[in-house]
Amino acid sequence: MNKKKTYRPDENLMIIIATELFAKKHNISAKDAFAFFQKKGLDKLIRKHYGALHTQPLEEAYYFVEDVLNRKKQVAL
Repeated sequence: MNKKKTYRPDENLMIIIATELFAKKHNISAKDAFAFFQKKGLDKLIRKHYGALHTQPLEEAYYFVEDVLNRKKQVAL
């Protein structure tokens, strides 16, 4: 029997807020931003760090994503 993953509604909201802010900042559609999040595993990363992120304002999930992406750029150089 397969168990379906369930998520806290807050996790979904956090991902939506981060996606919307990312889309606005980078001048892309929310759909494209969400596809990017999924491709890079950023949605899963937000879920993984939900324990810490949920204690912060919702916008912090967006700043977390930008920080992760910036750190990856520095490592790639």
